[in-house]
Amino acid sequence: MDSLDRDVLLALQADGRKSNLALAHSLGLSPSAMLGRVRRLERSGAISGYRAIIDPAALGITVRAFVVVRLREHSEQSIREFEERIKHVVGVRACYHVTGRFDMLLELALRDLDHLSRLTRVDIARIPGVMNLETMLIMAESVTHEGWPADPEPHVATAAVAGPGAYPPKEE
Repeated sequence: MDSLDRDVLLALQADGRKSNLALAHSLGLSPSAMLGRVRRLERSGAISGYRAIIDPAALGITVRAFVVVRLREHSEQSIREFEERIKHVVGVRACYHVTGRFDMLLELALRDLDHLSRLTRVDIARIPGVMNLETMLIMAESVTHEGWPADPEPHVATAAVAGPGAYPPKEE
């Protein structure tokens, strides 16, 4: 992947409905070269799809929560079994295998608190291997990102984040 591929990815991430012609013009390529590049990025999996960003309230989702799950065993089999079963639980938006005190972090999007209660007590708690759950209601979403970060040097923290004097200044 070269810097032009990265620019294409960032442009499509910002506006997935941008026409091939507009994308080509904005990045200084011919439309046919741009189309070939985008198709190559799609085939490679760098672009995995296009979708609309929807307001959850429009779908009747009024409660969002995180649930952390501790499994009885940390075996590959128990993790796989949990992951397979949780895929079929309606209301689970994402499942992450994490480090720390808990094994899994779930993001839930639900109709109401009754739905949350039923989902945690019945659908999740009864999955074989689940030892315990902890639920955190999302009160507000303070930072919303609709794409992946575009930091050209993702491995280097900036002084604004790390604090003054944390890193030597870059030589120009």
